Amino acid sequence: MQDMQLLLDGLALMGVGMGFVFAFLTILVGVTALMSQVIRRLAPAPAQPAPIPAPASSDKADDAQVMAVLSAAVHRYRRRHRR
Repeated sequence: MQDMQLLLDGLALMGVGMGFVFAFLTILVGVTALMSQVIRRLAPAPAQPAPIPAPASSDKADDAQVMAVLSAAVHRYRRRHRR
């Protein structure tokens, strides 16, 4: 009979503990949502970012030079890391 009473006491204690945790987390979510709404109302509107200017037209010579440098780098990497 004592084993059954211990089991019931354990289940009651577990229910109270889980209920407390559930209530705490529910209140925490509610307070967080409330704080978020308050911050949105009090915070100033975000500034609009300045538009990014369009890049100037690139020269074909610059493109060719970049391609030459990249090709040389890839060739050097492949030569050093052969399998």
